[in-house]
Amino acid sequence: QESMHAYAANVYTTVIEELMKGKQRKFIAVEQEFFRLWWDMVATDTQKQQVHQLLEEGRLEFVIGGQVMHDEAVTLIDDQILQLTEGHGFLYETFGFRPQFSWHVDPFGASATTPTLFALAGFNAHLISRIDYDLKADMQKNKKLQFVWQGSPSLSERQEIFTHVMDQYSYCTPSQLPFSNRSGFFWNGFATFPDPPKDGVYPNMSLPVTDANLHLYAQTMVANIKERAAWFQTGEVLWPWGCDKQFFNASVQYSNMDLLVDYINKHSAEFGVTVQYATVSDYFQAVYSRNLTWEIRDSQDFLPYSTEPFQAWTGFYTSRSTLKGIARRASSLLYAGESFFTQYVWKHPEGSICKYKALKQLQSLRWAVSEVQHHDGITGTESPKVKDMYLNNLMYGMLNVKKLMASIIFDINNAKKDGEVYSSVYTKGSGKPDVDLYVVVYNPLAWNITTFVTVSVSNEAMSVYDELGYSVPAQVQSSVESQSTYDLYILVAISGLSYRKYSIKPLDGKQSAFIGSSVKYKRRDLTRADRQSQQLFPVVNNCYQIVFDQNTNLMHSITERETNQTVQFTQEFLEYHVNGDTKKGPISDNYLFAPNASAVPVSKAVGLEVMSGTLVTEIRQYFYSNVTSQDYIYAVYTRLYSVPEGYDGKLLCHRIEQEYSVGPLELNREAVLRTSTNLNTRQLLYTDNNGYQMQKRPFKAYVNNTVARNYYPMVQTAYIEDDTTRLMLLAERAHGVSSQGNGQVEVMLHRRLWNNLQWNLNNNLTLNDSSVVRPVIWLILGTKAVTNTLYRTSGLALEHRPVVMFGALSGDKPKLPRRLQQNSVHDLPVTVPPNLHLQTLSVPGWRYSSNHAEQVHSIRMGKQKQGDADFSRVLLRIRHLYEVGEDPVLSQPVMVDLKSLLKGLGSVVAVEERSLTGTWDVNTLERWKWKTAQYPGKRFFNSTETSEDFIVTVHPKEIRTFFVYFQVQ
Repeated sequence: QESMHAYAANVYTTVIEELMKGKQRKFIAVEQEFFRLWWDMVATDTQKQQVHQLLEEGRLEFVIGGQVMHDEAVTLIDDQILQLTEGHGFLYETFGFRPQFSWHVDPFGASATTPTLFALAGFNAHLISRIDYDLKADMQKNKKLQFVWQGSPSLSERQEIFTHVMDQYSYCTPSQLPFSNRSGFFWNGFATFPDPPKDGVYPNMSLPVTDANLHLYAQTMVANIKERAAWFQTGEVLWPWGCDKQFFNASVQYSNMDLLVDYINKHSAEFGVTVQYATVSDYFQAVYSRNLTWEIRDSQDFLPYSTEPFQAWTGFYTSRSTLKGIARRASSLLYAGESFFTQYVWKHPEGSICKYKALKQLQSLRWAVSEVQHHDGITGTESPKVKDMYLNNLMYGMLNVKKLMASIIFDINNAKKDGEVYSSVYTKGSGKPDVDLYVVVYNPLAWNITTFVTVSVSNEAMSVYDELGYSVPAQVQSSVESQSTYDLYILVAISGLSYRKYSIKPLDGKQSAFIGSSVKYKRRDLTRADRQSQQLFPVVNNCYQIVFDQNTNLMHSITERETNQTVQFTQEFLEYHVNGDTKKGPISDNYLFAPNASAVPVSKAVGLEVMSGTLVTEIRQYFYSNVTSQDYIYAVYTRLYSVPEGYDGKLLCHRIEQEYSVGPLELNREAVLRTSTNLNTRQLLYTDNNGYQMQKRPFKAYVNNTVARNYYPMVQTAYIEDDTTRLMLLAERAHGVSSQGNGQVEVMLHRRLWNNLQWNLNNNLTLNDSSVVRPVIWLILGTKAVTNTLYRTSGLALEHRPVVMFGALSGDKPKLPRRLQQNSVHDLPVTVPPNLHLQTLSVPGWRYSSNHAEQVHSIRMGKQKQGDADFSRVLLRIRHLYEVGEDPVLSQPVMVDLKSLLKGLGSVVAVEERSLTGTWDVNTLERWKWKTAQYPGKRFFNSTETSEDFIVTVHPKEIRTFFVYFQVQ
């Protein structure tokens, strides 16, 4: 909002006005969040009409077209797709416009998921800028800044995309002038906050173009164009004119630009250059028409990113861990809310909830989750007040969706509207002792899930019953959080996209929950511990034996019981000490990680408590700075689960769940958890790109900054392995991760920093984050074959844990839902095989026509004004989780009968296959085919086959997008 006031609204207002004054002028715009704010709050009817005209003439062009320019390192693919879909839906509905080029100039490093994403969205070319400085210099020298990128090894040439890397000048106009000490080419100066200057005079306004300096300006511009031309293979040079916060006074900008452009073209023979205003599409069209043969780049990404020897941008992988965690929780709640509402709309057409209000509640969270994917959002590279804005928007959207889900439960069960209901997601709600509590648990995944949900209760004597009054396995034990409450673990088995209702009652003499018993061990002084004589004790479930050493209270080893393979396994917390004073050397900040030396162990003493029970064993370790410290800054809670007969416990049994408590840290400390094993990993690490695909990360030695340059983002998954055994880590928020030694993997959990870099001070970019963070990581240890079958489903089970809603039922008998009758068609669960993921099931609400000609016609006729949302179109996405050849069974293509898959929602009457964001019919989508040595013939490329009878075959790594229409009841 501040940016809109200070400059952004003026960009659109003045640019539109200037474009109307000269047919030769052009402009590109990216982020829809800003544009939509201007469109909805500022634009006049005349300006709106002009935008339509300029888009049609191709002089205003939207590139990327998502809500934001998303970060590539720490975002989840689902959220990237969401924010792109939100922006594209608006552009197509409002203008019939579909972006076909990217402008990903500012994310800090480039992921290999992005080219695949943009190819699937129908883009013809992709443009990036921030990659390692030394790599860029090399590519520039050898004219290799342009290539055809096959970002996905499995989709390879089917979803390849031509990619342009900007040269060393990046996306801003170079402002040095040899003939003046004022900056050049930025005639409107720089934006001022919070208010524009009253007199219209901005700081750093460039020297205006006059007859006296016109030739000098032209020489400067031409010299730079020629310098850049030497780095590319074609005679076209993309010369970006602008930068951050520019064009807020477009008239002074364009009038000076016009003078220069005209002058150079009048003297083109002398200069050897002609110049023209262009959009990204003009530039790529020119390069494409050259019909050159391009090199292919494989699925290797451009992470991490360094700008100088001591500037590794690997700190932001962990910065503001709380924001990263809440952003992912919000995304997961949105995912659950979307499918819950979609089912409600189709299964309960007579329901009493206002669908328009419900859609607004979902939209508030769609917007908040989209917005935080920005490359200065979830990255943690914003000032504290902007971080608070993101958090407030996320919390508001989450509250809306929780309210919606609770009201749907009420409506379906015709519960009395005066019953007290409050809903809480993953956080533990507390039941009052004098009322029975019931919990409704929704499984948002399209698989049958067996897992534990945790509820906070006020006493130990509890019983849990299902809808039919049968006793449900549960365990209660004293809470880590507080002395006065207990954690109640309830074993839930729920089919795909379904919910169950459980009642929790104070003990009534019948079957009670198991009560966990506690054993506290003496705090051990690590400096004195006799490492020779070990006192080992095991903690066991059906899959693992974890051994602890009472001499140190640390973990000692883990045995995978099926193969009887034992791995030495120790964990410790360490801190990197970093510098905050620019006079003393390189600094760490929100973006950068610059450790002074190796990490230092933080604790000299460890306390241990073991809570053991029939279902859950929890090992609580507390790490103290010395043997007499009162308080701890670090703790680990490790949970091992046992599943009774009759339940499918495969995933649960193979999961070693760890929750960490870290903070508050001292200033200029970066906290890591280092896990050391005796696996001979040769220091090779694997980490994921955006929860979509894995990247191989061999350890690289550098002259400077080796520690920081070997940090990589883990969005969802990382692993190390030797020839037989693999250790997987699965995360519910992004972290920096590294392997700094053979058999080791370390995860950065938290950072607290202060520095005096002027730029950071000006923008209040400190990371003086005094919070306590509580991230969760699941560990899976086993053979490659076993971990292969588990890690995709487990990663999603962690991402999309069941949504728990609490209600209190006072009075006599709880009103339980009508029995879930399996014979009623409406209670059919939605389930896909374990190698597929139902990535989206939602009612987007767009009003645009699926037929492009019709959509364009209705916009031209002015019919596309505000109307009611369309609830008849359901958006469905299905993703194949495996790569080609990754697993003998799970890597096979899967046939899906969409009619049968969705029969619980109603009778499917039509299915349309669409591009990733829904704006193209895949049968009419013809992306440019760039010539490569592999495919010398240039051909247009058509994506997929959909059969008439609603049966689709999903191949490895495909993400297939459909509009589904049901018979209206």
